[in-house]
Amino acid sequence: MQRRAAGLLLPLVPIVAFVALWQMLTAHNVVAWLRFNRMPTPMSVVDSFASRISSGGYYDDLLASVQRILLGFGLAAVVGIALGILIGRSQTARMMLRPFIEILRPIPAIALVPLTILLFPTSEQGIVFITFFAAFFPVVVSTIHAMDSLPRVWEEAAKTMGASRVSLLMHVIVPGAMPGIFAGLSVAMGVAWICVVSAEMISGQFGIGYYTWQSYGLLDYAGVVVGMISIGALGLITAWAVERVGRRVNHWLPRAAR
Repeated sequence: MQRRAAGLLLPLVPIVAFVALWQMLTAHNVVAWLRFNRMPTPMSVVDSFASRISSGGYYDDLLASVQRILLGFGLAAVVGIALGILIGRSQTARMMLRPFIEILRPIPAIALVPLTILLFPTSEQGIVFITFFAAFFPVVVSTIHAMDSLPRVWEEAAKTMGASRVSLLMHVIVPGAMPGIFAGLSVAMGVAWICVVSAEMISGQFGIGYYTWQSYGLLDYAGVVVGMISIGALGLITAWAVERVGRRVNHWLPRAAR
């Protein structure tokens, strides 16, 4: 009971402290190194949020962003893990593909917006591609490093016991690399949210990023904060989902068992 109560109450401590500080600074119109006289108060944000959740457009924006994330992140996970395993197991693939990946990896995904406008017939396809591009590199690089960090004795022991190449891959190598792969998936989810929101702000017609930018253009600063909170909540939920799936997949780890 104490652990459960602590799990419920402790996360609220920094949130309550942050909101109390926010209320104090905005209520007194503090102007110092930062200017809080133009910031919306917590109550104005609550009022704006209440008005938004009563309209169907808000849920349409949330659904659009979630669909883009699931599609772009899902494609990045499938392609990134498969390519990372290939590069980790094949020296030829490593020599051929790793330099090309390292050339593309430093390019910010959001810098591809002008090209996606030219390449894709709709902005929806372009935003999904940007999300895929952003999430792909953390996944593939973490998979490669996870493959490289596997103890060689695991593979040698499995071969000694007569394991075939397919059995070795499916029952030793891939399960052993999964903790590192899911670490990359967790990072990729955060990066994907950053880029999908940025792409929606620049070229989207709907989505939570588009709503946030539109609120700023209309000088609805409480609406901007509502958009930011919504993005944070969606990011928290999707990160939690990735972590839960990772615990299920890596149930053999002592930490996951606890």
